[in-house]
Amino acid sequence: MKKAQLHYLEQLSEQYPTISKACSEIINLQSILNLPKGTEHFLSDIHGEYDAFSHVLKNGSGAVRKKIDDVFGDTLSDRDKSSLATLIYYPKEKMELMRHREEDMDEWYRTTLYHLIEVCKTVSSKYTRSKVRKALPADYAYIIEELITEKPEVLNKEAYYESIVNTIVELGRSEAFIAALSDLIQQLSVDHLHILGDIYDRGSGPHLIMDRLCNYHSLDIQWGNHDIIWMGAAAGQMTCVATVIRNSIRYGNIDLLEEGYGINMLPLATFAMRVYADDPCERFVYKVAPVKSDNEETDMIRRMHKAIAIIRFKLEGQMIMKWPEYGMSDRLLLHHIDYEKGTIEIEGKTYRMLDMNLPTVDPKNPYELTAEEQEVMNRLRSSFLHCEKLQRHIQLLLKKGGMYRVYNGNLLFHGCVPMNEDGTFAKVNIYGEEYSGKALFDVLETYVRKAFFEENPLEKEKGADLIWYIWTAKHSPLYGRDKMATFERYFLAEKELHEERKNCYYELVEKPEVADAILAEFGLEGDNIHIINGHVPVRRIKGESPVKCGGKVIVIDGGFSKAYRGKTGIAGYTLIFNSYGLTLTAHEPFESTEIAIREEVDIVSKREAVEVADKRILVGDTDVGKKMRRKIKMLKKLITAYQSGEVAEREI
Repeated sequence: MKKAQLHYLEQLSEQYPTISKACSEIINLQSILNLPKGTEHFLSDIHGEYDAFSHVLKNGSGAVRKKIDDVFGDTLSDRDKSSLATLIYYPKEKMELMRHREEDMDEWYRTTLYHLIEVCKTVSSKYTRSKVRKALPADYAYIIEELITEKPEVLNKEAYYESIVNTIVELGRSEAFIAALSDLIQQLSVDHLHILGDIYDRGSGPHLIMDRLCNYHSLDIQWGNHDIIWMGAAAGQMTCVATVIRNSIRYGNIDLLEEGYGINMLPLATFAMRVYADDPCERFVYKVAPVKSDNEETDMIRRMHKAIAIIRFKLEGQMIMKWPEYGMSDRLLLHHIDYEKGTIEIEGKTYRMLDMNLPTVDPKNPYELTAEEQEVMNRLRSSFLHCEKLQRHIQLLLKKGGMYRVYNGNLLFHGCVPMNEDGTFAKVNIYGEEYSGKALFDVLETYVRKAFFEENPLEKEKGADLIWYIWTAKHSPLYGRDKMATFERYFLAEKELHEERKNCYYELVEKPEVADAILAEFGLEGDNIHIINGHVPVRRIKGESPVKCGGKVIVIDGGFSKAYRGKTGIAGYTLIFNSYGLTLTAHEPFESTEIAIREEVDIVSKREAVEVADKRILVGDTDVGKKMRRKIKMLKKLITAYQSGEVAEREI
């Protein structure tokens, strides 16, 4: 036996010190391999829509309702099944409502507990008892385990379970048990959650979404461009700070900054009200207005909006000049303005500016911040750096997230793999070296992590600056358009200048040979493999399908964000991958939690099978299963080593 392998087996023997211990683990692993694969749940482009996100998380994109249908079939009416589903999603709120409707609550408790127990038995059946036990709430773990575990030694099972349920009701613990069982069903209905980017911006509740994800039992996150810019702000990168504030104001989310994260906006407000006091700032209006807004507040917000936008354009110019290898010199626009004529020259053509009130811009040094602008940004940067809640959320993105993920035969990323028109991977200059394909994703992720963990000041700075590049650059996998036309939309009327052309990936990926080349680049070959991504909304309203390239590519950005629903015609796509295959779900707009509870309405409008497995997919067919098989192989070698005397059994 090779020395390295013997050393590994000796280490393994510390965990399995005897032949019987090793044999027991092999039997345990072998049994797990033959269980059905757990359900994976895919969401993308949530964009701060907390209520809709929370509901989809609770219903598992229809997974919970499907379990109810499987358990009860025709024995319960659709209305009763909808009522039970609503209870599982919102147990406390639903029980509060039922207390005003039901005359005999004890009987309702008993019936409901029996129904929940049956659903719980079904959702827990694909897991080991050990895994289910870990998911149980500590206070009621023993009783719930008794209720959902078959006990062959009990002759009169009906009387046994009836006794437990009656005791729960008599002791006044019904509601606590109903809530605990409901939470358990939600958790066991989805084994693992994939978030394919863009948690932040547009909607008002990304901080609430991040709070939920911090406590979620199993997940991974693929960074989106709107997530990465918040990561840059949390790292103290000043251009990212300005961009995050501009985005938040633009979408009416200043409360997210001030109340959600405690960012002190007073320095910016004071500066803007003084510098732009006589400026109506008509070009700087809300993209999406908050629910409540008065004229006085709107006037102030417009001035803040313009102030931070001008600061952003200056800081972006500084970044482009600082790092010419970014290849973004075409986005240096402020020095192309003729400040006397009120025009700007772009690509040899002259255009009239819609707003020339730029009191802080020095025509001779247009990208230089004034002393007061610098002071405002220093204070804002400090607020982001010292916001404990934001730093905790970004640490989750770093711990659970990355530029891409390969998981159970699926390649997951947010945007695109930058490509040339001929179908080859675009070569991108990152600090003097060229990268393409998977290597580009890898080097970008390395630099993002340097922004937070690198001790060398220059490398740390390069990492933080590159985060801004990832947000906006032509060849960024998370952006994937030829430019970000923010300046043009503010200052120029010509619509053709507002266009942001997508990378040719989005057309080329429809070709099987291109999709196969991308999958192979990330180590995936064979049947039943897919690219799953978001970023570009699927315009279902125009007949566009999220399933492309014969099912090999699935785009699940269907418009969670209210700002996109007019373009998409729905309120988001999500994807489920269970032991039977892949199912795509289209969602109706989520009106409110109150309506969902009172009227027992769900938002799953259509479920469509994308790929049905020839045979049920088992744990042994997954990535986890492959690791288990390798462990079984090494445990068998350990047993052989015990038997041959090469490794000595240990005393327990």
